[in-house]
Amino acid sequence: MRREILPGALVLTGHADRLPALRAEMTDGRRMLVRQGERPVLLARADEDRGGVTVHRRAGYRSPLPPLRAAEARRRPDWLHRFASALEASGRGPLYADRLLLTRRSGFPPYVWRGDFVHDWPTARLEESEGWNGVLPLRRLSAPDAPRVKAYRRLAREGVLPPVLLWWISAFDGWLLLDGHDRAVAALAEGRDPEALVLARGEDEETVAAVQGATAAAFERRPDTLPPGRGPARETPARYCSDALAAAPYDEARTLALPIPGGPAEWDAWMVEFRHEHD
Repeated sequence: MRREILPGALVLTGHADRLPALRAEMTDGRRMLVRQGERPVLLARADEDRGGVTVHRRAGYRSPLPPLRAAEARRRPDWLHRFASALEASGRGPLYADRLLLTRRSGFPPYVWRGDFVHDWPTARLEESEGWNGVLPLRRLSAPDAPRVKAYRRLAREGVLPPVLLWWISAFDGWLLLDGHDRAVAALAEGRDPEALVLARGEDEETVAAVQGATAAAFERRPDTLPPGRGPARETPARYCSDALAAAPYDEARTLALPIPGGPAEWDAWMVEFRHEHD
C-alpha cells in the first residue's frame, strides 16, 4: 500500500497485482453490478433513455471496517487515519492500483440525506431524471429504535458519533454506504446529518501534474485572463491560480468499472438468482 497525505484528505493506492475485493463491473445493455469477492451484492440496470437506474441489493454484504466501539468513539480518534488503516488492512474493500481519495465531508446539500437517502429494500429506483443524488445503503436499514441504533443515538447526543463511510459511484451520481448504516439512521433520528468520510477515485498523478502545469503556464502567459475569485480569499488572478493548483490533487475522476467476465449472460443469471431469492 502507498499513502499520500493531503490537508484534510488521504490518497490511498492499492496493489497492482490483484483485483479489489469490492469492485464495480459493467457490460452491454446498461447492466452493472457491485461485486464483493466472487458474489455480487448489487445488481443495477439503467433505463434505455438514461432517465433512471433500478438497483437490486442482495444480503451478504460485509463492511470493510471492523466494528466501532463506544469507548473508542468517546476517545475521539483521528477517524481519517483510523478508517484508512482499516481499509488498507481489510480484505473486503475497494482499494485498487489507482489513486483513491479519502476525504472528510460534512457539508452535504439537504436533499442528499433528507430526500435521496434510499430506505427501500432490496429493490429501489434512482430517478436520475429528477436529479437523484443521494446515498444507497448496501444492507437493510435498522429501525430507529433498534438496540444498536439507540446506542449510537446516545453517542450522537454526546457529539461523538463516528462518521459513516461512503463510496462515490459516478454511474449512479451518488454514494454507496459502505459502513455505518446504523450510525446513519441514528444521526438522522437525532435530527442531524451524518458526518462522513468519502472514498472517490482520484485523477492519476500524470493528469494532476498536467492540470497544474497548464494552469501555471496560463497564468505566466496572461495572468489578466484568469477570472478573479469572489470573496476576500480569492480577490486576484494570482490567488485564483494558487487555489486551482492546490485543488488539483483533490479532483475526482469517474469510478473505475471493470468488465463483467461473463458479459450480459452472467448478469442475467445473477438476476434470475436474485428473483428466486425474493419471490
